[in-house]
Amino acid sequence: MMRKRIFQLLGLGILGLVLIQFIPFGHTRTNPPVVSEPNWTTAQARAIVKEHCFQCHSNETNWTWYSNIAPGSWLIAFDVIEGRQRFNFSDWNKKPGELDEMVAAIQSGEMPPVQYWIVHPGARLNTHQKQELIHALETSIKNNTALASGTLR
Repeated sequence: MMRKRIFQLLGLGILGLVLIQFIPFGHTRTNPPVVSEPNWTTAQARAIVKEHCFQCHSNETNWTWYSNIAPGSWLIAFDVIEGRQRFNFSDWNKKPGELDEMVAAIQSGEMPPVQYWIVHPGARLNTHQKQELIHALETSIKNNTALASGTLR
């Protein structure tokens, strides 16, 4: 009797997972064109930021195989939508980020978020990597601010 109940619950769980695949959220995985980026001070600065931030904060998202399977697809789509709305390295002139906000999020460990580095263990930043990332952002974003204000020529 107990064994039968376990199989019934397992069957219902599998059926539930199959059915949620038809909920129409998280299926639209697009990468709009890159419109504008910050004026990176070096190729290395861009590479560091790309490695740690572009997955959610750019139009260069790498949509992995598991981004097609609910409920994971919902979480990934939500994170990318929210990340691009906060700031977007691929549409920088329209959605620039606030440097102080970025630095605080990196230093506190808020970025990259837990749900990202659980699946991508290499994305968890140690102290040295945090400083490299912050330096890359500071030099490039301060350079952009100076260019925009006309103080840097």
